[in-house]
Amino acid sequence: MKLTSAMENTILHWGEMGSRWGVNRSIAQIHALLYLSTTPLTADEITETLGIARSNVSTSLRELQSWQLITLIHVLGDRRDHFEAKTDLWEVLLIILEQRKKREIDPTVSTLRKCALDAQEDGTPPEVKSRLNDMLQFGETLTIWYEQVSRLPTATLVKLMRMGAKISKFVKR
Repeated sequence: MKLTSAMENTILHWGEMGSRWGVNRSIAQIHALLYLSTTPLTADEITETLGIARSNVSTSLRELQSWQLITLIHVLGDRRDHFEAKTDLWEVLLIILEQRKKREIDPTVSTLRKCALDAQEDGTPPEVKSRLNDMLQFGETLTIWYEQVSRLPTATLVKLMRMGAKISKFVKR
C-alpha cells in the first residue's frame, strides 16, 4: 500500500499518541493504517507498508481484535486473512471507553469495594475510611455515567458533546 504524506504523518502521530495513552506504538500505528485504508489489508501488507516485524504485526492484530477495533475479513479466492478497522469514530470511542472500563475501572471499583469493607473492621482511621468511600463513590458514579451515556444514540451523543458547558444550564445548582 502506498502512503501519502498525510497518511504517513497521521499514522506516525497516532502511534505517538498511542504510546502516551499507554498503548503500544505499533498497535496504534496499525490501527491508524487500517482506519485510513480503503480496503482490508493482510498482515503481510501491513508489515510491508509500516516496516514492522511480521511477529509484531500478528501480535498487534490480535490485540486490536481483542479490543474489537478491527475485524477479520475473508476475501473470496484468497486464503489469507484480511483486516479492516471500524470507521465510525463514535463507535470506536465507545468501544475504547468500554474496553478501558472493563480493564481499568471495573477492577478498581471492585478492589475499592473490598477495601472499604475491610476498613470497617481493620482499624482504619475514620478519615482514611472516608477517603476510601469517596474513591468508591467516584468510581461507581463514573461507571453509572458511562453505562447511561454509552446507550445514547450516536446523534444524541454528538449533540451532547457539542453542547459542552452549555449543558450546565439544565442542571440546578
